[in-house]
Amino acid sequence: MKDTLDYLKVPFPVEACVRYHVIINRSPVEVWGFVGQADRLPEWFPGITDAVVDRDKRTITTGAGMSLNELIVTDDPIMMRFEYSLNMPLINSHKSTIDVFPIDKDTCLVSYQAVADPATLALVIAGAGANAIQHLKNLLEGTQ
Repeated sequence: MKDTLDYLKVPFPVEACVRYHVIINRSPVEVWGFVGQADRLPEWFPGITDAVVDRDKRTITTGAGMSLNELIVTDDPIMMRFEYSLNMPLINSHKSTIDVFPIDKDTCLVSYQAVADPATLALVIAGAGANAIQHLKNLLEGTQ
């Protein structure tokens, strides 16, 4: 006899995608100067105290002293896209994308997206990313 709750069992990984964005009143090139430089992360991402880059690897250190290893997937100055993934226990998959979209020469939209399995991880990472891009806006616009 089949379990009556079999329909609730998911036979494949369940990912979630969460995205936030802000409009920054600074040139896209200036904003990319922060976002596109992997080692500058501590300057604009609250809670990150250090970022060490070695080719396609970045090791970040949190304010709590925890080190996380990331793989830099994309660092594209033409598209103004930076992508990285975390590879650690309990994470089936993860990729975060930070895009700088020009609106005009003095304004851009910055998007932070996290795709992850387990799905709750996307909420946590994108939530931190949302805070970070708001901090970046405040930093660059001088409204801290």
